[in-house]
Amino acid sequence: MPDVSLSFAGATLRPHPSGALHWPEHDALLVADLHLEKASFFATHGRMLPPYDSHDTLAALIDAVEATGARRVFALGDSFHDGAGVARLPANARTALAALTRDLDWCWITGNHDGSAAAAIGGRVAGELELGGVWLRHEAEPHDAAPEISGHFHPKVSVTVRGRRIVRRCFALTPSKLVLPAFGALTGGLDIGDAAMARVLGRPLTALVATPERLLRFPVAG
Repeated sequence: MPDVSLSFAGATLRPHPSGALHWPEHDALLVADLHLEKASFFATHGRMLPPYDSHDTLAALIDAVEATGARRVFALGDSFHDGAGVARLPANARTALAALTRDLDWCWITGNHDGSAAAAIGGRVAGELELGGVWLRHEAEPHDAAPEISGHFHPKVSVTVRGRRIVRRCFALTPSKLVLPAFGALTGGLDIGDAAMARVLGRPLTALVATPERLLRFPVAG
């Protein structure tokens, strides 16, 4: 089996091509920024998008859980696109999500888009928590030197290969911070070199792109 692991804060972590992060020591899968029901949110504001984002996101999440064998899931905030998203969740997606929260040890970390409403489906809610000496939260704390894993920024990286520009979502890594890419099917991204990200994460900063065969590393200049 190819080694796609990385060492962070003394832990061995395995970034998954889906954008999830597997922490084998704790039998845990971490995901960030699902933004469930984003399409229906835009529909209420007159922008019609295909209403399948929650289904596609949950299907990818189920695949990641099955691929890793994780028994615990930590959703690092913005799991729904807005506080009313839980109520708009289609019946089939609600059933799938309820099954996940029933069968797994599930924790919702609150984000800036969502609140605690997701707990109505199942699982528990926390503002942030510590796992294995690492803080799990939605948004990175720039003045906290303790190791942390977060989401919020939707990092992506662009590289030029043989004259072709390729953009991929990525993990953003510094010695004390690891930011997960947005997991949701209908989410954009912020370039990892953006000044807003640099102010919070600092340097040195590395973009990590997970493939089934290996973990690609791209140092970020500046």
